[in-house]
Amino acid sequence: MVFDFLKGEFVDVISWLDDTRDTMVWRFERRGQAIKYGAKLTVREGQAAVFVHEGQMADVFGPGLYVLETNNMPIMTTLQHWDHGFQSPFKSEIYFISTVRFSDQKWGTKNPIMCRDPEFGPVRLRAFGSYTMRVGDPAVFMREIVGTDGEFTADEISNQIRNIIVQEFSRTVAGSGIPVLDMAANTEDLGKLVTTAIGPKVAEYGLTLPEFYIENISLPEEVEKVLDKRTSVGLAGDLNKYMQFNAAEALGNPATGAGGTMGAAMAAGMGFNMGQQAAGPWGAPPAAAPAAAAPPPPPPPPAATVWHIAENGATKGPFDEASLAQMVSSGMLTRATMVWTNGQDGWKAAQDTALNRLFSHMPPPPPPNV
Repeated sequence: MVFDFLKGEFVDVISWLDDTRDTMVWRFERRGQAIKYGAKLTVREGQAAVFVHEGQMADVFGPGLYVLETNNMPIMTTLQHWDHGFQSPFKSEIYFISTVRFSDQKWGTKNPIMCRDPEFGPVRLRAFGSYTMRVGDPAVFMREIVGTDGEFTADEISNQIRNIIVQEFSRTVAGSGIPVLDMAANTEDLGKLVTTAIGPKVAEYGLTLPEFYIENISLPEEVEKVLDKRTSVGLAGDLNKYMQFNAAEALGNPATGAGGTMGAAMAAGMGFNMGQQAAGPWGAPPAAAPAAAAPPPPPPPPAATVWHIAENGATKGPFDEASLAQMVSSGMLTRATMVWTNGQDGWKAAQDTALNRLFSHMPPPPPPNV
């Protein structure tokens, strides 16, 4: 036992092999935190070593092999202090810091972010994504975050980084002026703005964020439902026909009760007519004549034809014929104006459609100068 102890005092190899993938800082454990003179320190790629002597940070080592025996290193061998029972009064510690990227760190907004959209007005947004972090300045990271923690993991700092990200993301999005419907196409630019804003703050912790991703930006569920309905109306094209379609669908759906009522009314009407035919030649009613049912409602009036106009590469409308007649009078609609209505095969000049009658009271264009 004593021989093993003495043998350990003459050879000291200091290194760290990390197999956890989430440990950022690990303290080399040495009996009594006494590092001997002449010890070999191995720092591998993706690591840094911080030497702390008697509570003060003395040096930071990058990747390489070091022999701790230079005169400017305040280290003394434990064998020089027999009177202290092999316990050196000069306490030294070595902390290994992983400088690799810690990937797949998650962030997200706990509460909606209030912003002002140029189209919808005040809206609430939620967002989430991921990021990677790494130790950029081991000395600052030790001094500001780790302290004397012998084993520091990424989870211990991820909550603080997440709070910084959400704060800067909220400020950046609120002041970006990007419409909500265009944010999905600009997540890369937003990510760069947020990373730039976060950089100085995380640098105070000795950290950097090499990568930052915005995976999703969403509106509240009730707002998304309104947008879906608005999109459906836009796809329908003609609002009048869209409303007629919904009314016809409701009448034909037994679940709504409308179709069942209509069928009952028709059946009652048919039964009444059969009862009149069975009354006899004198028209005497039978003993138990069924009650007359209310006549079915009249069909809805046909929808007015509306037209769309192509102007400067954009589509305008729809317009009814009364509005188009006024546009003809003001010169905004000419015979050569390209128009389209539902059921028409492509765009056509107004004079080649039913709108030609609107120009009947207008003179044709003057002949060219000879």
